[in-house]
Amino acid sequence: MAILETVHGPRDLDRLSQEELVQLSAEIREFLVREVARSGGHLGPNLGVVELTIAIHRVFDSPKDSIVFDTGHQSYVHKLLTGRQDFSKLREKGGIAGYPQRSESVHDIVESSHASSSLSWADGISRAFNMTGQDDRHVVAVVGDGALTGGMTWEALNNISHDNARNLVIIVNDNGRSYAPTIGGMARYLDKVRTRKSYRNLHFTSSRMFASMGPYARAFYRGVRGGVHGFLSRFTNNQDLYANLDIKYLGPVNGHDVKAMESALTQAKNYGAPVIVHAITQKGKGYEPAQQDIDDQFHAVGQIDPVTGKSISTSTAVGWTDVFGDELVSLAETNDSIVGITAAMLRPTGLHKLLERFPDRVIDVGIAEQHAVASAAGLAFGGMHPVVAVYATFINRAFDQVLMDVALHKAGVTFVLDRAGVTGPDGPSHHGVWDLSILQVVPHIRLAAPRDAARLREELAEAIAVTDGPTVIRFPRGSVAHDIEAVRRCADGVDVLREAAHKDVLIVAIGAFAQLGLDVADRLAQQGIGATVVDPRWIVPVPGSIIDMARDHRLVISLEDGVRVGGIGTRIRQDLRSAGVDTAVDELGLPDEFLDHASRNEILADAGLTAQDIARDVVAQVLGSKIPVARPLPDEGAVSETFHNKNV
Repeated sequence: MAILETVHGPRDLDRLSQEELVQLSAEIREFLVREVARSGGHLGPNLGVVELTIAIHRVFDSPKDSIVFDTGHQSYVHKLLTGRQDFSKLREKGGIAGYPQRSESVHDIVESSHASSSLSWADGISRAFNMTGQDDRHVVAVVGDGALTGGMTWEALNNISHDNARNLVIIVNDNGRSYAPTIGGMARYLDKVRTRKSYRNLHFTSSRMFASMGPYARAFYRGVRGGVHGFLSRFTNNQDLYANLDIKYLGPVNGHDVKAMESALTQAKNYGAPVIVHAITQKGKGYEPAQQDIDDQFHAVGQIDPVTGKSISTSTAVGWTDVFGDELVSLAETNDSIVGITAAMLRPTGLHKLLERFPDRVIDVGIAEQHAVASAAGLAFGGMHPVVAVYATFINRAFDQVLMDVALHKAGVTFVLDRAGVTGPDGPSHHGVWDLSILQVVPHIRLAAPRDAARLREELAEAIAVTDGPTVIRFPRGSVAHDIEAVRRCADGVDVLREAAHKDVLIVAIGAFAQLGLDVADRLAQQGIGATVVDPRWIVPVPGSIIDMARDHRLVISLEDGVRVGGIGTRIRQDLRSAGVDTAVDELGLPDEFLDHASRNEILADAGLTAQDIARDVVAQVLGSKIPVARPLPDEGAVSETFHNKNV
């Protein structure tokens, strides 16, 4: 029997010898490659923390001791060691999550997968343990070096050092990367740490760790110059700062040596005050295809061949991110003011294409969205037009800067929000469903949601042409569907996608929901209900032609891939009332809930956002005389039978 199969909880690790722990590490890596290759997920980060996680669970007693993972994409090994070894539905509906999740296990603490918050959590938990007399409990925070570029980490360190009579251990998992090589001024301190005698000793006595790297070695040495070294070198080289912060530092330690990690963690556990354990690890450790991937060491993969690491997808569809990346380069060719900004996500947001063409016009600030946005305001003041590209879920982190630094100062900054709306398998903290409700309260902001590739290109150019305030372009995850041509375009830019002879329902379809709106109109037409379908293109402020068309229809339906509370439908309703238009409005969107991980289609179906569900609701309103029509319609029984047969 494999050793992994005998591990049902952390205490099962206690009986294993060092030789068995080496075997267990190999089995875990084999398991991860096999299972993640089938389902997709975060592979590289988990391959890099196998021994480190084993050591944590050997030294500490979870769940009595709290283990907090920063971001949490490196928690697969933790799940395996805490009794969750069924990865058959990883990141699928009904299966285990790709991040820590409290409903799965008492061993999971922090579910949010936004970086740089773990030390604040650890600070709070350890304080609570002290205040409640639970002095025998420890808190362990596992933070990657990339997260040290985030401001919250430094705020937490400042407070942790203020009151140090606590059992708090901070493990810096230093692989020199977040998604890609960690950047920033702090990275320049790398040589100060890596040329220290203690590090040289670690290097020479841990040759096995580095000998296995192969071609990856060059990228490793280039990439592992992360922000952690600025922080750690200050501890080891600046005695004044060390004394002021008063946090014990242990390391560097070979993060792939269970015995060495156990020794360091045991010292840290027994210290009785906050300790930093600096572990050097290799992202993608033990899997050759990941080690050969110099871009991100298989940070996150789709379905792949477990032997070769090659994608098994045969899709040739073009992604939204690719369309944006290519078009931004095209615009930058003729507009010297364009500069791209991202927060540690060059490739995921498509800005790597601009970097390749114009290396001096791209800024990666690390995991620091607030700084990215405030810096963009400064760039705009200086005569540039910044394009800030982030995931939609991460713009939440910089709302104050969007409001007070960009909008208040009427700065010409364009925000491009990738992965907007329901994103699927990554779960609650990665769905980009809040941006529409959050950002539309910003005065004078302009928001656009392209329905297809052609509109993305148009609207990006239009956004960059705006110099007196913030503009936003949002688009979903995945592939771009076919272009949807308009019947006509209104003077204010609204595209009419379908016009009906009978003006019963006006469907305002936001962005990628344009096709859904057309599908609803088809089903309504089968029941004799006329539906006009429009794509506003620029959804905030609400275009005047939407108000005018609403006057002529009996019901307005808004469809948006965001929370309906405070969403675009709400804005349309308010503007209609302000204009004296009393047409009824149905605001259809996502519930104000944290949506679990599942496929996009499954989540939308659960929310009732399918053509079948929406058409059924509209017909029910018609039959209920909520929107009277002047011509005969099928009687209620006939329509109900039609719905039963699922033809609507």
